[in-house]
Amino acid sequence: MSEQTQQRGTSAERRVVVVGAGMAGVQTAVALREQGFTGTVTVLGAEPHQPYDRPPLSKAVLLGTAEGSAFDVDFEALGIELRLGLDVLGARPADRELDTAAGLVPYDVLVLATGAEPIRLPGTEGVPGVHLLRTLDDAERLRPVLARQHDVVVVGAGWIGAEFATAAREAGCAVTVVEAADRPLAGALPAEVAAPMAAWYADSGAELRTHARVERVESGAVVLHDGTRLPADAVVVGIGARPATDWLAGSGIALGAHGEVVADSHLRTSVPDVYAVGDCASFPSARYGERLLVHHWDNALQGPRTVAANIIGEATGEIPVVYDPVPYFWSEQFGRFVQYAGHHASADTTVWRGDPAGPAWTVCWLRESRLIALLAVGRPRDLAQGRKLIEAGTAMDAGLLGDPARPLKAATA
Repeated sequence: MSEQTQQRGTSAERRVVVVGAGMAGVQTAVALREQGFTGTVTVLGAEPHQPYDRPPLSKAVLLGTAEGSAFDVDFEALGIELRLGLDVLGARPADRELDTAAGLVPYDVLVLATGAEPIRLPGTEGVPGVHLLRTLDDAERLRPVLARQHDVVVVGAGWIGAEFATAAREAGCAVTVVEAADRPLAGALPAEVAAPMAAWYADSGAELRTHARVERVESGAVVLHDGTRLPADAVVVGIGARPATDWLAGSGIALGAHGEVVADSHLRTSVPDVYAVGDCASFPSARYGERLLVHHWDNALQGPRTVAANIIGEATGEIPVVYDPVPYFWSEQFGRFVQYAGHHASADTTVWRGDPAGPAWTVCWLRESRLIALLAVGRPRDLAQGRKLIEAGTAMDAGLLGDPARPLKAATA
């Protein structure tokens, strides 16, 4: 072990600074303490609120059945310093310093956990009644909209659009969802899988308009490219998100094609002692043979454990931990619980379990007879068993797999 490594391993004054106070940032700080890190841990957050979980924003918080979703973490007891309402403006890795609105912040190890930010609809800046749904403040602004049962237009039929439309219908709003593609979830799922979900909108009383591009948003209306005017007391934009990394320009930290921080299999960036985790980072997956950029809660929960282990292990000379998860996410929409595990892009076989017109069904994707991904609607047991089969790389019998009455674990080859 080198003299430098020995010093780093024995120093209790080593400073870890985490930029981002969402799930990935908070869990990194917590994991460091749980794994025995005794140095300084500081979490910087741009929002003034106590760190909180985001999934309830499109559900309980939005509908007013919960006031907030703060993490149940005793930061003081863990010795984690929170600096909230602080904008980080830039990074200087050569000097191991951050530029912030309150001055320079030094670090020994830096963790980038800034998440993703919603993509804004061009031309809507300053137009009254246009909303995003990403932060607690966003949800608070939308609560009275739902309470007054306004006419709402949702732009984008992705996951967040569907979840908001669900909440708006539960609140009694008239809801129209406009989607430029030919189906909901066009960017996430193949056409034959996403197509059955279109009927869910009508079943809930929402109107879904596909092939519908927004020409402009006016006060009180959304105008489509074909001239159709949709009345809108409020417009909610859900057309995707991108990594919140603009502040890293000029830092020397490598970014990818989508603006994400390019991390290696240990979640280290291109710069020494700088890690990246969660929605803002991509990582190479040996399991799927490609680099993955995963904008989902579970990735922000799982990745921090790897980051913490590698920060501690780097100081003590331990073999780095590899991060190669089976991606997982869920969505509650239109009375259905939708779960997805894996990554289906390289599949060569698709197997259906159940009728997609019914309330519960599953789609399985295989590559060379091995399960690599599945989407389960109202079939949580399929998801639980399938996730384990994906992790194990188990070979499946496609014929047996297609029988929805047979447990997934009993459909192996």
